[in-house]
Amino acid sequence: MSGQAEGQSRLERVLRSGRIAVTAELNPPDSASPDSVYENALVLATLCDAINTTDAAGANVHMSSFATSALLSKAGYEPVMQMSCRDRNRIAIQGDLLGASALGIKNILCLTGDGVQAGDHPDAKPVFDLDSITLLKTAKRMKEKGTFLSGRKLDTNPQLFLGAAANPFVPPFDFRPLRLKKKIDAGAQFIQTQYCFNVARLKAYMQEVNDMGLTDKVFVLIGVGPLKSAKSAEWIRSNVPGVVIPDVVIKRLKGAQSQANEGKKICLEIIEEVLEIKGVSGVHVMAYRQEELVAELITESGILNSRTEKY
Repeated sequence: MSGQAEGQSRLERVLRSGRIAVTAELNPPDSASPDSVYENALVLATLCDAINTTDAAGANVHMSSFATSALLSKAGYEPVMQMSCRDRNRIAIQGDLLGASALGIKNILCLTGDGVQAGDHPDAKPVFDLDSITLLKTAKRMKEKGTFLSGRKLDTNPQLFLGAAANPFVPPFDFRPLRLKKKIDAGAQFIQTQYCFNVARLKAYMQEVNDMGLTDKVFVLIGVGPLKSAKSAEWIRSNVPGVVIPDVVIKRLKGAQSQANEGKKICLEIIEEVLEIKGVSGVHVMAYRQEELVAELITESGILNSRTEKY
């Protein structure tokens, strides 16, 4: 994939250069202070091409993704602002897309969002005026056609690099590549997947995606992360929608002298394997509020060893 550098985000330039990209996740604080945002970003910044800011993940309240991304952008970091449709209607969404671009936030990960019943405010009223695909279409229309959904013309188009999520690990498996195509057609330029703990399933998915020619149109970053213990893995498998952890992984954790070290080792092995898969453009490293551990994983994986200086 090629493209003009003018107006591109750093993440887009890295991906278009053909280099393996590394992104990581920063979970916004339960605080009105920006201090922890800056502290955690400092841990990740030299190791990542961009830092995701989650948008009330799991329908739990934290500092907004918009504000966290703005803080990062102001400090010179490269944010990926996650935008959920759960809490905004199309009026708010379009306004936030303009505001994000005005603040230098170009990378937007378009999500439908977790249901409110999963979070700490189950009585909240969900919006879902749009979903991830219609959000992508909306953002693409604004940046390419320069109009709101109403048809009203924009004075200045937003500069955006649009992303979406994918989950190759849950059935129906034959539908997953088709779902990805819909998101690409809607405007997705990069993809970040759910956690990968089943490389064989990922290989099968990527084979179909490659056969459909989709990796010529989108950059795919594979979600990876460590498991602290067999107990935590079992809890995640039962309580976090979309995360699939095979029995063999849990069995391996149970048999380890140090389950935390084994979980880290498993993650490093997965990173090495997924980067060998055709069509994979990078990894997205996640560990809830464990930025130091994420930094260790990126460093120990050796991803950075073959990379030139970051943009």
